[in-house]
Amino acid sequence: MTTNTKVLLKHRPNGEPAETDFEIIIDDVPVIEDGQILTRTIYLSLDPYMRGRMSDARSYAEPTPVGDVMTGGTVSVVEASKNEKFEEGDIVVTHTGWQVYAISDGRGVRKLRANGIPISTGIGVLGMPGMTAYTGLKNIGKPKVGETLVVAAASGPVGSTVGQIARIKGSRAVGVAGSDEKCAFAVNELGFDACLNHKAKNFEDQLAAACPDGIDIYWENVAGRVLEAVIPQLNFFSRMPVCGLISQYSMTDPPIGENKLPSLMRAVLTNRTCIQGFIVTDFGKDFKSFISDMTQWVADGKVKFKEHRIKGIENAPKGLLGLLKGDNFGKTIVEVSDDPTA
Repeated sequence: MTTNTKVLLKHRPNGEPAETDFEIIIDDVPVIEDGQILTRTIYLSLDPYMRGRMSDARSYAEPTPVGDVMTGGTVSVVEASKNEKFEEGDIVVTHTGWQVYAISDGRGVRKLRANGIPISTGIGVLGMPGMTAYTGLKNIGKPKVGETLVVAAASGPVGSTVGQIARIKGSRAVGVAGSDEKCAFAVNELGFDACLNHKAKNFEDQLAAACPDGIDIYWENVAGRVLEAVIPQLNFFSRMPVCGLISQYSMTDPPIGENKLPSLMRAVLTNRTCIQGFIVTDFGKDFKSFISDMTQWVADGKVKFKEHRIKGIENAPKGLLGLLKGDNFGKTIVEVSDDPTA
């Protein structure tokens, strides 16, 4: 091919983003120089953090500049190489964003080894979402045998993995999701001890009943009503890894209703609860053990995964908007071009 499709950030959204905040352009396929590789995107990862990159508010990472290609992790194939570390045909995980073709100098590019597991997992359970679950639990959640873990967004790529690792470590796993179908999947397919629909009128009572011995670990992906229901159930020396706040990413005004901050702070003091926000790169030292452990768990069927696939890079904007509203069921992946390993 001689043309390259790119998706750019056209506007910074105020509140919920819209498809008009993106621009799709057709450009020439770039030409590599010495030390570079040309990659073709096979799969593009869509993740909640991308909403933050559309904003210029202070955060842990620089925002995507208006007019630039949207950021994103990919599984790609090396189409051409003038870099001795890579050969044409190598399958790699990289971060070239929302475009079909991209140039890289090889830094931050990881080769995927043939292991009989679909290469799409390189941006899923064996990529950033899986590493987030693994390292957040290991370093902050610290699950113990017999403890109770509650995880929000339990059918998503991070939440589903968190619950399954907790079970491997001997803890009870109670999921929270946005539909009865997602909850049934968490229990019947992933092995969660229970899963609750946070849209139920009596959700708070259901959570208390599902956690008769209280909550030792609450994995925060969502905030809002789920967090409010968790606060009264926290045990002494409970831990709360804060991975995401997806219900708040597009808020322009404070939430309406009672201020729950005093209740949270009282619970933190009384229970000596540890609340720690983190991002996946905080514990990069764990990457080798993550790949080793997770590859084995997936191969053994101890960790399962579900993918929510979208065809065509031109549909990535719509896919991200749906993800932010909870329309996805599993890890959201855009099928950008043919998978040579399929």
